[in-house]
Amino acid sequence: MYRVFLLSVATLLGAAIVAIVPLPGRAQEQYQFETELMAKRHLFRDVGAGFRSIRRGPNGNYYILTADAPVLRIYNAVGKLVGQMPSESAAKAKGASLVSGESFDVDRQGRVAVCDRGAGAVKIYSPDGSLTTTIPVASPISAVFLPGDQLAVSSPNIDHLVTLYELMGVSVRSYGDTEEISDRPEVNSQANWGHLAADEMGNTYFAFDYLPEPTMRKFDRAGNLAMEISLKTLEFQPAAQAARKAMARVDRNPIELHRIISAIGVDVRTQDVWVAIGTLLMHFDKDGLRLASFRTSTTRDERIEPATILVEPDRLLIGADPLGIYEFPKPERLPQ
Repeated sequence: MYRVFLLSVATLLGAAIVAIVPLPGRAQEQYQFETELMAKRHLFRDVGAGFRSIRRGPNGNYYILTADAPVLRIYNAVGKLVGQMPSESAAKAKGASLVSGESFDVDRQGRVAVCDRGAGAVKIYSPDGSLTTTIPVASPISAVFLPGDQLAVSSPNIDHLVTLYELMGVSVRSYGDTEEISDRPEVNSQANWGHLAADEMGNTYFAFDYLPEPTMRKFDRAGNLAMEISLKTLEFQPAAQAARKAMARVDRNPIELHRIISAIGVDVRTQDVWVAIGTLLMHFDKDGLRLASFRTSTTRDERIEPATILVEPDRLLIGADPLGIYEFPKPERLPQ
């Protein structure tokens, strides 16, 4: 795993450390020194190794996905296991159980969409736990529900970053230009892996998992690029340069890129964005202005590298494999 190098010269210069490219125009960086952000408590203590993702349903229940589990587990607000998705009866149907779930989302009605990489499909379940739709997608990585009964899906095996589907499985359109960082198709394919988030306005957010320069893009409901955050300056140059040199050295051999952005979370109401690179957690406003930076640690003072960031009105839920899921305080915005 590449580490983020924090160069004191960047602080001394007081330089902007993020290139923010909103459309139209360009926002300015508000640099904040890093502060410690320590977890308040450990939640869902039976979840640890193999953790993938957590989402909150419309009734306040929490849905949790772990690696290679045949179902999502459902917990109530106090952490008691209360069900599963698909339901026990529905799981008996052919193809209803999960083979290898990568990520998932839950909408306001309680419908669930799971990227089942093992099955090469996105599976959509009704609120009662039955399988309603199976959308064939090669290596689905991430999916989020959007207004108007639509589903945005990311996969490295398509020509664009995002494909939009109706919930019955019909493809509507694709959007988002992919990146080419190598002459080798397999390297470009992995470089365009990314996870999605969405807000109440129907904007989609795509975070590149493996692009050497940490990059997140925001698209409006029509699929137009609305804003890009690309971290290319002193703080992030060493890791990016090391990644590109590694790719250049192994042009004739197999290569596995290292994860850069490990998690993204969006406040669905304010459109604030939270991005994790290793143990570094960054907070941006809806226009891409960087508000603050934190180093995250558990209640036992262990560093945690988020795999999922769930932004709630009064707290952050951050989960990692194998440490599990922790509740963090949601830092207040500093005066502008």
